[in-house]
Amino acid sequence: MNLENYFISQFKSNHIGDDGALINNVVYSKDAFFEDVHFKTSWISHYQIACKAMLVNISDAIAMNAKPKYALLSVAMPKNITKNQIRELAAGFQDTAAKYGIEIIGGDTISNIKLDITITIVSKTDKPLMRKGLKYGHLVAYSGKLGRSSKELKKLMNLGKIHKKSKFVDIKLRDRFVSECSRFLSSGMDISDGLFSDLKKLSSVNRVGFKFKNRIPKSIGCSGEEYEMLFGFDPRDKKALLRHAAKSRTPINIIGKCIRKNYKNSCKAHHF
Repeated sequence: MNLENYFISQFKSNHIGDDGALINNVVYSKDAFFEDVHFKTSWISHYQIACKAMLVNISDAIAMNAKPKYALLSVAMPKNITKNQIRELAAGFQDTAAKYGIEIIGGDTISNIKLDITITIVSKTDKPLMRKGLKYGHLVAYSGKLGRSSKELKKLMNLGKIHKKSKFVDIKLRDRFVSECSRFLSSGMDISDGLFSDLKKLSSVNRVGFKFKNRIPKSIGCSGEEYEMLFGFDPRDKKALLRHAAKSRTPINIIGKCIRKNYKNSCKAHHF
């Protein structure tokens, strides 16, 4: 067990274990976005930092088929931050919130040696999509293309530049796909820690393994911060799901099915 999972295991609650905590049809989710852990200010602008910080949090709500409503921001800022950079941060938060109909209702600011952001999103759902729900024989799939975020990160770490439309910063969330296809999905989550790592989470909570159609290279399976959807569904719903996915222009990759077998993640942990 890695340190992240060990820490989480210290807390006993029926609400822990999904992308957010579901209580009375309200989803509460929170993610951190820290300088020198998730980004460097030399890589992307303060506007892009704020946009991505919002998007990675909104992704958790969407993954649970919830409509984000409110946001609380906590921003720890270095003393040498400029007023222009502060305006960029504020604009990034507000523009992204407005795009998804979110009201920023408060939070906290504090002085720090670097830029650290944590955001709480409060969402509402009538039909929550949980990680638990996979059964033997269900198909597993993911949306979009995987692997590009890891490539862009490596480029940045080697002092390269990335395009403003790079997947590392310009995240496309699958809100329309999830809302339109939720009735066909038996399980779902967003891919933030990498396909193989997140498959392990589904495996653990559902006590299933996976039989893959084809070998999946590590360049795809271990790429984190993709924010595509990972989901399962009954094979009887395959045609209907693919038809609805096409309406939202969402590419679907069916990678295998659930079987009685142990599953082992072959990627290194992203956080520890």
